[in-house]
Amino acid sequence: MKAIILGILLGLALPAAAERAASIDYEFVPRPAGLPTEYDGPGLRFLAITAIDGARVDAALWQPPNAKTLVLMVHGSGETYHGNPNGFLGKGLAERGYAVLAINTRQSGPRVNTDNFMDVRRDLEAAFYTARALGYKSIVLHGHSLGNIQVQYYAANNWQPEIKAVVLTGMFGNLPWKSRHILVQDEQNWPALFGAAMTQLREGKAAEVMPVQMSWITGQKVPMTAQHFLTYRWENSSAADGTYWIRRVPYPILMVRDDGDAIVQPFEPYMLLSAASTSGSLVPGIEYVKLPNKERGPAEHGFIHNRRQLIETVVGWLKEQNL
Repeated sequence: MKAIILGILLGLALPAAAERAASIDYEFVPRPAGLPTEYDGPGLRFLAITAIDGARVDAALWQPPNAKTLVLMVHGSGETYHGNPNGFLGKGLAERGYAVLAINTRQSGPRVNTDNFMDVRRDLEAAFYTARALGYKSIVLHGHSLGNIQVQYYAANNWQPEIKAVVLTGMFGNLPWKSRHILVQDEQNWPALFGAAMTQLREGKAAEVMPVQMSWITGQKVPMTAQHFLTYRWENSSAADGTYWIRRVPYPILMVRDDGDAIVQPFEPYMLLSAASTSGSLVPGIEYVKLPNKERGPAEHGFIHNRRQLIETVVGWLKEQNL
């Protein structure tokens, strides 16, 4: 009996075995069907990453031999890791000796305009820790278009020694202001969107597509969820204001815009440049490069006529940072 009691007491005294509440996992997977071969480059492989909240993050990984620095790339609105400019930029960087991990976030493809802005940080977080697990201790964050604000948010809130620099391309300034006054330009549509979003939020349907669609500069109507509108577009609740986040980024920053870009207006990068250069900003250094282009249109937002110039600009700046 004494032995039994002693065993029970020892059992109570011993700490319980550790349990795992959540994790970030990754695995190498076969090449996705239908993926264009145009952007195949050194050591290209493909990954399926599981974010800490269980969301799947598909990714392309270029690994040239002896690469010391990895560039983590985030695409624009509804885009993919092989869309412009990330596809050709990833290949171009890999051909110049940089490893590249380009991801599809939870707003890629048909999921466009459905995400909650704050949730996308989980995709970047999963990719960052995957890169670190692969052995990279020097990581550069790159965000294009909508990905630019997602990268700013992550960089401003994650001060990790492996992050060495930030590259922004096709970057807007203040998305809620831009959405209302440049993209929508409809003061009847705007409050109708807010009303629908608030109704769905109160009813616990924030992740559902709203019955009201957002007007667009092209004249089309754009469907979106309440959580996307409230966290990206509505001024009073949006977290997608680059003029707020950029001054809180403690890493050197490169910004690049194609002069032919009809999506991001010429004044928008200067909003970011001004905010990053203001007194008290944490940014140690920022450079803004404009790439000349006689063409103008929405397609130029993807640097389609400035591919070589974009690659050379990014590589040159990275070398200036000793990366």
